[in-house]
Amino acid sequence: MSKFLELHNINIGLTVGVFFFLNFATVKAQGSISQTQQELLGVPAQTNIRNAKYPQILQDNRVVFKIKAPEAAKVQIDLGKRYDMTKGEDGTWTVTTDVINKGFNYYSLVIDGVAVADPASETFYGMGRMASGIEIPNKEGDFYALNNVPHGDIRIKHYFSKATNSWREMYVYTPPGYEKATEKYPVLYLLHGGGEDQRGWATQGKANLILDNLIAENKVKPMVIAMLDGNLPNAGGIAGFNENALKAFENELKMGVIPFVESNFRVATDAKNRALAGLSMGGLQTLYAGIKNSDMFSGIGVLSSGWWANNPDLSEPQYEFMKKNVGKINSNLKEFWISMGGKEDIAFENCKIMMGKFDQMGIKYRYSEYPGGHSWPVWRHDLFAFAPLLFQ
Repeated sequence: MSKFLELHNINIGLTVGVFFFLNFATVKAQGSISQTQQELLGVPAQTNIRNAKYPQILQDNRVVFKIKAPEAAKVQIDLGKRYDMTKGEDGTWTVTTDVINKGFNYYSLVIDGVAVADPASETFYGMGRMASGIEIPNKEGDFYALNNVPHGDIRIKHYFSKATNSWREMYVYTPPGYEKATEKYPVLYLLHGGGEDQRGWATQGKANLILDNLIAENKVKPMVIAMLDGNLPNAGGIAGFNENALKAFENELKMGVIPFVESNFRVATDAKNRALAGLSMGGLQTLYAGIKNSDMFSGIGVLSSGWWANNPDLSEPQYEFMKKNVGKINSNLKEFWISMGGKEDIAFENCKIMMGKFDQMGIKYRYSEYPGGHSWPVWRHDLFAFAPLLFQ
């Protein structure tokens, strides 16, 4: 970008910021804010498609949604909480939400009972389907901002897996300077949660920007990140999650993923230069494959996950294996990192029970907690906190 364009963009940003500040101050002084004035104070979400004015984020992080559906009988916005929209004379439906969590949030339009993606928003694969997403500004989110630093690349790679006898896809982050460098890089194998796929960490998670910024500040060792598809044929998904599904992932990791990455990227191939991490469903896959194969990794990260306390048929064999291999696990894993999104995280209690069992066994781990529940803002921060601990 030329210096002129940089200054031009800065001036536009300052002008817009001053405009909204002055309007907000003026309206506040008048003592009341109408619906129209509220909307003047808002800005289109950065996740809107090009030129779409709505959804619009207000100063206090409430959101105004508008959708034209003149033939619909009932329209709602579903952000975890459902909001009934009000129909205008021209067939446009409108609602202003409560304050929305900062960072990334999935949402859906519900038109006459059918959940669909908002045509005004970018779509993301989540909840087992293409859904809308909205990015709420976060002043604490500089670590995943698009900053003026050297940037790595995300490559979409197809590979044939011997484990599944099928073609599969992964997203691979290579750090700035990868093309011209001669050294071999360590690798973090990174997993999404249930209802998502290999796109999650690159789009919802902003993994590339997080690593770009950490590398620019010399806070992390430059690494390759292989973002995997944890959805396997006939594995049953979360509803049918059992040891067979976990074993299928372990086979895919060892027979498909790792051989492909080590054959096609300039990476180190020893255990001290490999790490495995995943969130939610991916956390269970990490627990299983990482613990069973602790001699293959120097670090594992379990984000918003834990063995299910109400499913002893699945969890007890894992604890028995760990009891018999405490010394080996502690010796092999230089970093065993467990994180949660606070008490509002749906996996919090399972994780708490699991860590209690680890304490009884003498398993060494590090625990981190960042408020925000079971959500991408938490997992972005988890990657930001976990990556600098790896490959030391």
